[in-house]
Amino acid sequence: MRSLLFVPADSARKLDKAMSSGAGALIIDLEDSIALDGKARAREAAAAFVKEAMANAARPYLMVRVNGLQTGLIDADLDAIAPAKPDAIMLPKAEGGAAVIHADAKLAVREAQNNLPDGHIKILPIATETAAALFVAGTFAGASARLIGLTWGAEDLSAELGARANRDGEGRFLDPYRLARALCLAGAAAAAVPAIDTVFVDFRDSEGFRRECEEACRDGFVGKMAIHPAQVPIINEVFAPSAEAITQAQSIVAAFAAAPGAGFVGKMAIHPAQVPIINEVFAPSAEAITQAQSIVAAFAAAPGAGVVAIGGVMYDRPHLARAKQLLARAPSPARGAAP
Repeated sequence: MRSLLFVPADSARKLDKAMSSGAGALIIDLEDSIALDGKARAREAAAAFVKEAMANAARPYLMVRVNGLQTGLIDADLDAIAPAKPDAIMLPKAEGGAAVIHADAKLAVREAQNNLPDGHIKILPIATETAAALFVAGTFAGASARLIGLTWGAEDLSAELGARANRDGEGRFLDPYRLARALCLAGAAAAAVPAIDTVFVDFRDSEGFRRECEEACRDGFVGKMAIHPAQVPIINEVFAPSAEAITQAQSIVAAFAAAPGAGFVGKMAIHPAQVPIINEVFAPSAEAITQAQSIVAAFAAAPGAGVVAIGGVMYDRPHLARAKQLLARAPSPARGAAP
């Protein structure tokens, strides 16, 4: 999921348009974009839309942003949408792993009631919308198998902090929100899940939006949320790996595949003058090759041995593994026969 587009649940026109937006995921919103007296109608609309859209083979990932655990509204949200079998919920104002555990339990009940497999509905928390949430952003690891990522938000946080603004005159986040952003990124890494960047509310500022996408991609976010369909193509473009990056990654994978178990096997150069130095430094020395061959030969002569002695020095199985790794990087005539 590179691009995640927010769509208010009570707008059939926007929901229909979102299906062809190119977004990797739709976030059907029951929270901030829906007034309190419209929640019930929005739940019905969200459930009907998800149920119909799930039958579309070419559909995007379908997620519903429910109301927070603290609101008293989430149970009615889940009762309405669980029968439609959405892919996930977005959990706002999530205060650490404990909030995910709580939501997991609620989902498990609805899944059982609707004959859904346990764990079918995943969870994407918004991890930084309250001051308390900042202090537990590192507690999501292991909270639930439903956890599919972490994202963050600055709008609710700025209201809670009593701030006059969350961005400077150039549209860049101020320090409290840069902290929240960093905590989301670190929390996601600690939980081994993707980090998704927050929204950019000025959808007419395409230049500022692209800059923010590029900075997020640079720092480790794998996607970004959008509030308007016009933002989706920019997200998809910026967060898609370039052909150059793909080629480089393939080269690295191939290098390690050619030398199983090796550490660093070489170095990239940006100028031809660097190449001879790289070749010299990373090539095993004649002395190292001879020693490695001796270790391999000694173990070959004593099958099953855990330790061998060569010239008064004891070598064990880890030495054998390293010797084989070194010979794998050496010119082929040096490799000889290995057990």
